[in-house]
Amino acid sequence: MERSGNVVAAEDKFAENSTLSMVKAAQSGDKQAYHALYHAHVGQVYALCMRLTADRGLAEDATQEVFIQLWQKLDKFHGQSKFSTWLHSVTSNITISYLRKQRGWLQRMFNIETSAAAESVAEQSVGDIDLDAYVARLPERARVVFVLHAIEGYRHEEIAEMTNMAVGSSKAQFHRAKQLLKEWMGYE
Repeated sequence: MERSGNVVAAEDKFAENSTLSMVKAAQSGDKQAYHALYHAHVGQVYALCMRLTADRGLAEDATQEVFIQLWQKLDKFHGQSKFSTWLHSVTSNITISYLRKQRGWLQRMFNIETSAAAESVAEQSVGDIDLDAYVARLPERARVVFVLHAIEGYRHEEIAEMTNMAVGSSKAQFHRAKQLLKEWMGYE
């Protein structure tokens, strides 16, 4: 049985109103409301963190960082957009910032592990690898730009601002990511 567009729109409006009431309560210091917000959105936040970091452990840490900072930033949400839209933007910015802080440590820690992981993925047959695995293989800057532009729908100007790179660099990283993905997937 199909639901009509009006029913779906009403459900969406009800869900957003419920979220807004949880946000307002959390903004007033209600920790139970914040806990409810966490449970309602942790899956979406983790999924975005995972796409941006391409590492389960980093994604878990970044998700935790998002919710720690969200408690402090919640008063900045004024309802001009849907909460999920605002949260998506906050998550992207916090995760990118988190990656910047981790970069030095990661480069020292994963120099050997990264090459071993890349060899492991390369040994698998093409049919065994899904798009997420290919995206995870991309160099960090190319992966972040690819995820934000191709998957999340941000414009290069927005990505440039979020990542502190030039618009041209964002476009170049996106092109690089596309070329690598085409090559790895056998389209060139």
